[in-house]
Amino acid sequence: MAPTRHKVLINCDMGEAYGNYACGPDEELVSMIDIANVACGFHAGDPVVMARTVALCKAHGVKIGAHPGLPDVQGFGRREMKLSAAEHTANVVYQVGALRAFVEREGLELHHVKPHGVLYGLMARDAGVARAVWAGVAGPGPTRRVFGLAGTAMETAAREAGLEFWAEHYGDAKYRADGSLVIDARKQAWRPDDVRAHVRQQLFEGSVTAVTGEVVARPTGEYPVSVCCHSDSPGCGEIIRAAREVVDEFNASRGL
Repeated sequence: MAPTRHKVLINCDMGEAYGNYACGPDEELVSMIDIANVACGFHAGDPVVMARTVALCKAHGVKIGAHPGLPDVQGFGRREMKLSAAEHTANVVYQVGALRAFVEREGLELHHVKPHGVLYGLMARDAGVARAVWAGVAGPGPTRRVFGLAGTAMETAAREAGLEFWAEHYGDAKYRADGSLVIDARKQAWRPDDVRAHVRQQLFEGSVTAVTGEVVARPTGEYPVSVCCHSDSPGCGEIIRAAREVVDEFNASRGL
């Protein structure tokens, strides 16, 4: 595994409430993370929640990214849908533009775009979907940094579009033998020791153990790397604390 020249950061999906319905304990988590992926209204998040989440991140110095998903509030963006390329592109333009307005209203810049849920999974395996989604980010504009799974169509399409790609590992998501992520409809609980082992293997060894037992290479090359945790995972605070221990150890071991 090539040594990274960048400090590894922790990102977390946030702002996934809607109206009177809360999802994750954002106020508790925001002080533990470096980067927030803020829901843009299609899978979760309404305008008031978006405004509140952006202000919360600003108060804690957390970088803010757009987290667009499929138009599926009821399924939380974790049900597969078949859309045309034009629909994928327009949906991303719409969602990123909405969040950018709230970010700029606070005098900040949008840090990145990271797709949510099943859309992320579709992009990893389907180059057409990946190209269509990244087309909603590419072109003139200040936000050309995207997060995704290295070694998949997400990376290839981002490079084709001239976007700045950041590679992700996961603290509370499992992998299949082909290196793809298991997208749970509802997040499962993780023991902190299991999180530590999972993150440690990805960062220090450049691999992951699949749900079927195979050890799968997960190299990230020279890309900046971020470890993702989810605010809707049971015990998410303990998950992030466990991931932070390993991330801090990894950064220290490389003088970062």
